[in-house]
Amino acid sequence: MKIIGCIGFFLMFFPTVNAQGESNNLRRPSYLSQGDTIVILAPSGILIEREASIQKAKELVEGWGLKVLMGTNTFNQNNHFSGTDVERAADFQKAIDNPNVKAIWAARGGYGAVRVLDLLDFTKFKESPKWIIGYSDITAFHNHIHNLGVETIHGMMATSLEGDWKDATETISSLKKALFGKTLRYTIPSSLYNRNNFLNVEKTIEGQLIGGNLAILASMLGSNSQVSTKGKILFIEEVGEYKYAIDRMLQSLKRAGYFKKVNAVIVGNISKLRENSTAWGSSIEELILAVVPAEIPILFDFPAGHEVDNRALIFGRTMLLQFGLDNCSLVFKEI
Repeated sequence: MKIIGCIGFFLMFFPTVNAQGESNNLRRPSYLSQGDTIVILAPSGILIEREASIQKAKELVEGWGLKVLMGTNTFNQNNHFSGTDVERAADFQKAIDNPNVKAIWAARGGYGAVRVLDLLDFTKFKESPKWIIGYSDITAFHNHIHNLGVETIHGMMATSLEGDWKDATETISSLKKALFGKTLRYTIPSSLYNRNNFLNVEKTIEGQLIGGNLAILASMLGSNSQVSTKGKILFIEEVGEYKYAIDRMLQSLKRAGYFKKVNAVIVGNISKLRENSTAWGSSIEELILAVVPAEIPILFDFPAGHEVDNRALIFGRTMLLQFGLDNCSLVFKEI
């Protein structure tokens, strides 16, 4: 029997899964056009000697015909953070309140977004939403804004342009498509992981995409930024963790009910795993399979997360996830 990588394994008599219940369409910020304004700001970690990469990012989007504003406090330094909580919140508040700003692009992640969430007033944002762009620590914003009923973009950040741009061609292209309203569709090879107790059948799963960085998702539990997974497709990625830590975070999500009514799980990059003094004893894929209930289809190895190839994803948008013998595809539906 041929091994399939995308784990789309329901029993043969299971029908195609559709988004249900709470998976209603979210509001979509206006797509960008030439002449629109995007703000680059730093809501989390400090930017040390990264002016050149921010300049590259500025030049990139200016090449798309966009105008660029910089957060006043972007290059401030307050120990771990790019400015105090108040300074970082002030930059974000100014951007979301500015009617001329159509998108907010995080300079980097790191840690710190959760410290400013409750300092922000989203009244004007809800009246006139704009795209929030980033990944990693920006997951805090993705989840919080999802609960406000607005789509966001999980994608590259300004400092992602450090190094050789040639390796980031798909990353850059996908972000531009997401911002300018081009249909996002991806096809990736099926991976080698399978569940022996399920039949190898092709399946199409539909659901609203949610998720982000695993550690941040776990940190949102019990807060008003925790998202519902009912009828949705959950994306996860992580970097620089021990396997036991990943297991602990997944177990926390499981105990909180994340996998009870989710339609599917997409696993992005699990990068730069740390070596523990005591061997975990299984692969990261096997670890995930042991936590997620067997009836939930899983797509492994999607290129998004803490790697150069970091394809843009639209959180809050309904997507079709097609599991096949050789390839799997992801297509975001237009509203």
